[in-house]
Amino acid sequence: LYDFCRIIDNIADDEGDLGTKKKKFIEFKKSFFNKDFSFEKIEKMWKLIDEFSISTKIIEDLFDGVESDLKDKVRINDKSELLVYSYRVAGTVGLMMAKIFGVKKKESLQRAIDLGIAMQLTNIARDVVEDEKKNRVYLIKSSNDIFKSIKNIILKADSFYDSSFEGIRDIPLNSRFSIIVARRVYRQIGKKILDKKDIQNYRQSGKIYVSNFGKVIQTLFS
Repeated sequence: LYDFCRIIDNIADDEGDLGTKKKKFIEFKKSFFNKDFSFEKIEKMWKLIDEFSISTKIIEDLFDGVESDLKDKVRINDKSELLVYSYRVAGTVGLMMAKIFGVKKKESLQRAIDLGIAMQLTNIARDVVEDEKKNRVYLIKSSNDIFKSIKNIILKADSFYDSSFEGIRDIPLNSRFSIIVARRVYRQIGKKILDKKDIQNYRQSGKIYVSNFGKVIQTLFS
């Protein structure tokens, strides 16, 4: 699943002209839905779909989300649009992972979507400078204070991290711990962003991440 999603992401995010990336994206999408098993990753993905009863509608949503980034200029206009985008590019992945883990309850599958959305919102809050270079703006600007907009994204992510926790109890024990760790570490990125206090410090920090020591601490808390 990771390999498949990485291929789609790389098409959108790699260096190169937009026309070439769009062509690659359309070709890969067509190959997937035509079950072109000359691509090993496509064959393996279809095996997952069949084995774990993953609806192809989820994968259509993933493709739609990534395709929305294949523009000269990407702008998110409101909160609803932001959440739809986050569901498509990340909530779908959380949902597919939950199905592979064997989660059955509808409520718990929704919580898996929530965790994917929370992580995507964290990505958006972390990658503002990097996205600006690609002419992508996912922030909803309520004022001229860009850091306030970043803070609002983190607060929204926190609400999804909170709601995601209830679904973890339905993940089998052999997979549950890794999800708890990932959830805690990713949420910590948002806290480190808030520690920057203002946009100047944020921009000067480079890519914000959790150190190895910080990951150990979050693992212990997990």
